[in-house]
Amino acid sequence: MSRKKIIHSIIAILVCGFLFWIASVSHASDGPYLEVKFVYDGDTILLSNGEKVRYLGIDSPEIDHEGGKSDPLAWEARRANLEILKKHRVRLEFDIEKKDHYGRLLAHVFMDDGRLVSEVMMLKGYAHVLRIKPNVKYWDRLLAAQRKTMKERVGIWGLKVKEEPAGYIGNVSSYVFHRKDCRFGKQTSVKNSKLFKKRNDAFFEGFSPCRRCKP
Repeated sequence: MSRKKIIHSIIAILVCGFLFWIASVSHASDGPYLEVKFVYDGDTILLSNGEKVRYLGIDSPEIDHEGGKSDPLAWEARRANLEILKKHRVRLEFDIEKKDHYGRLLAHVFMDDGRLVSEVMMLKGYAHVLRIKPNVKYWDRLLAAQRKTMKERVGIWGLKVKEEPAGYIGNVSSYVFHRKDCRFGKQTSVKNSKLFKKRNDAFFEGFSPCRRCKP
């Protein structure tokens, strides 16, 4: 091989390496660091650029902003989110789908100290995992955090909940679990069904409660 061809080959390798590095960096950080303008609850924020962002991978207790009944520890979850984000800017890392049907951005939100906000919320016991395909990049990491917090009975895991004597039915396709008398649970095929005796058995496996029957 001539010297000229060797030089061209080296340049090509360097260019490819540089392009690969650029691609990896852009995937890890899909935008600049931004200020948080407002915190709605434990899993939704408003950024300084006007974008409303829903954290991927978790679900925190719901706040009824219309003055109705909020879920237990909902306001505590909002305060925890506020405290976590205090004095921090954030960046967004997108997964596969970038928006939900409400028009909110769906993102993994990282603070300027490198921490994943949803994971911190999980470790404080103010959220449970929410697996919605195809945005499942950090699901295993978040589930590990949830299992740790469940064992410590922190936050929502310390609440006393009345169990259903009949147990629960989980859908391994949607990763949602239901009361056995829930019409959505009854529609689950035998192939996709998984039975649980207790709520925490379902949570430990990464299932989320049905929003209709609220098991």
